Amino acid sequence: MRKTQLVLVGLLLSFTVNATNDIPRPEYPRPQFERAEWINLNGTWTYEFDLSNSGKNRQLTTAKQLSNTITVPFCPESKLSGVNHTDFIEQMWYQRSISIPENWKNKKIMLNFGAVDYHAEIYIDGNYLGNHDGGSSSFSLDITPAVEPGNTHSLVVFVADKTRSGLQAVGKQSTQYNSYGCFYTRVTGIWQTVWLEAVSPYGLRSARTNPDIDQQQLIVTPEFYRSSNDETLEITLYDNSRQVSRKVVKCNNGSSVVLPVKDMKLWSPENPYLYDITYRIKNANGEVIDEVKSYVGMRKVHTSNGQIYLNNEPYFQRLVLNQGYYPDGIWTAPTDEALKNDILLSKEAGFNGARLHQKVFEERFHYWADKLGFITWGESANWGMDYKEEEAARYFLTEWSEILMRDYNHPSIIAWVPFNQPLENPYTLISGKMPRLIIDTYRLTKAIDPTRLVNGIAGDTHFLTDIWGIRNYESDTARFARYLKPNEKQAFYNHQPFFIGEFGGMLWTGEHKDKASWGYGKTITSEEGFYERLEGFMDAIANAKEVTGFCYTQLTDIEQEKNGIYYYDRRPKLEMKRIKTIFEKIPSNRSLKIKE
Repeated sequence: MRKTQLVLVGLLLSFTVNATNDIPRPEYPRPQFERAEWINLNGTWTYEFDLSNSGKNRQLTTAKQLSNTITVPFCPESKLSGVNHTDFIEQMWYQRSISIPENWKNKKIMLNFGAVDYHAEIYIDGNYLGNHDGGSSSFSLDITPAVEPGNTHSLVVFVADKTRSGLQAVGKQSTQYNSYGCFYTRVTGIWQTVWLEAVSPYGLRSARTNPDIDQQQLIVTPEFYRSSNDETLEITLYDNSRQVSRKVVKCNNGSSVVLPVKDMKLWSPENPYLYDITYRIKNANGEVIDEVKSYVGMRKVHTSNGQIYLNNEPYFQRLVLNQGYYPDGIWTAPTDEALKNDILLSKEAGFNGARLHQKVFEERFHYWADKLGFITWGESANWGMDYKEEEAARYFLTEWSEILMRDYNHPSIIAWVPFNQPLENPYTLISGKMPRLIIDTYRLTKAIDPTRLVNGIAGDTHFLTDIWGIRNYESDTARFARYLKPNEKQAFYNHQPFFIGEFGGMLWTGEHKDKASWGYGKTITSEEGFYERLEGFMDAIANAKEVTGFCYTQLTDIEQEKNGIYYYDRRPKLEMKRIKTIFEKIPSNRSLKIKE
């Protein structure tokens, strides 16, 4: 059996501020919005757990050092953090010194967090700077008033993580002491890169890109930290190094810029072509005061007549369920190469995409999906929240909005999945608040992002959705085949594309004989039995004329769950050439025979 090797890549970006190899996860964390002047704050921080909720009384907000050390951006439950504390951590404190470069005078100094689970409060030299709620979304704070270029300051972060409260979306984090079934080790605190960035006060806050392949144009909607009639924004689109289009506009919020793109090259998994973009803001003297580098993939996603289309052609999706867990980092990949490798492993097994399940993946994963040609469905980590609690719904909607806006520009994301199938029977809650939350979330998602499909709830129950998905974990292939059609009697069914949202999940331990292993259906007793059952599933799907795609459970084993096609450490559990041949029985260009 051939062992898949991790693909080693060098740093993708060059920076004017050092990002050395002794810093964990040294790569720029936001590759679709890259600035030159930044400082990576990953590495050794000090920390303390606050089990008695006394930290503020002990004035830890003003601390210049705490009693223990931790490696950021790895959560304290992980081995890579150096802590490896897997019991519940409801409160903790982080501290490190930050030095502000002298040449950052007259700049807006931004402190950025990839993600902190769950509630975070930020202090500098004891001064409160702001807070954020949400375990998966990124956030930034303007710390300019609290720091002085040329000086060193003490940064303190207070974290509260009430996993069992019912108010937080926690995904697959176990609410019991141990992991069990399909629930795994918890994640607390900082789990993505932290960094400082210098920006002009008139700098670009964001730029939303909307490719229009039908009219051969790119629509860019910029947002500035400060509107101005004196400053101008220059947007240049490149095909490799060749200039394709260029526009210069005033730096006013609320307007869009249209760039014509002749002979547009489209993005797809088979040909993941990316255009480069440079944004330059110039002052009245023509001097560049802010520059951001980015990229865009030109593609279109829509549904029609019960089919899902990519670039106006039917596209059959062969997705794999990827939960994004790592043995040594839990939610945090040990390296950027590990993120890339998960996509390469998926493609090697015959998948053209993934449903990113019960976790919001970091931006570097989406970068590699864009670059390598790998479609994804972005999902929240909604499990753990109590739908009856209005406060939980409020937290969820705010965080979900932040996720949508952060990842809006990635061409590889073609669908959003706000909710996974509730652990409760949704119909028992139908007179309650859950259906309203799901419908409101669908409408909010479409209002923020009308360019993508929304699978309102991934499971067997639907209230409002663009995709009619099901779960089918039947292990008997004949029974499996009988359920490969939509229930047309359900109230919200309107001939949406029919999708097998989850299937497979076959328990196969491979070389490990662990009696505590967990998976779906009857245990596989031999490797040949695995291939036989999988081939039966695929034959049934190929013969089901209404199926527009599938998502197989799952890419890797995770802790006690042993139903991956790879082991938890990413070694292949099966013969990948054979697996690839089975999954690719249905080509991506399969077109359905639609009933008139």
